[in-house]
Amino acid sequence: QVHVVESGGGLVQDGGSLRLSCVASGNSFSRELMGWFRQPPGKEREFVAGLSESGRNAQYADSVNGRFAISRDNAKNTVYLDLNIAKVEDTAVYYCNTWPPHNTHWGQGTQVTVSS
Repeated sequence: QVHVVESGGGLVQDGGSLRLSCVASGNSFSRELMGWFRQPPGKEREFVAGLSESGRNAQYADSVNGRFAISRDNAKNTVYLDLNIAKVEDTAVYYCNTWPPHNTHWGQGTQVTVSS
């Protein structure tokens, strides 16, 4: 069982940057593919980015490719998401989970609001 706690959300201006963090519990973190997901207001949750166990291979949704960066520190059981060149349409609650996501691993998420 993996439990995650997301943090780092907040208000950012259009074009700005923000770093999200996700700390996971358990001893299996370094063997798990990890991902970030988001749920915009009034919409379903969607995939944002995923990262291999080693951190060497990443995959991004088309909408964030080239602007966001996912990384991890296995020694700290932590996965990061750097939001760069933020856009108003990036406003959402951001979640981390294993990748693909497991329904029992969802945390509370962290709210990101991008203002114009």
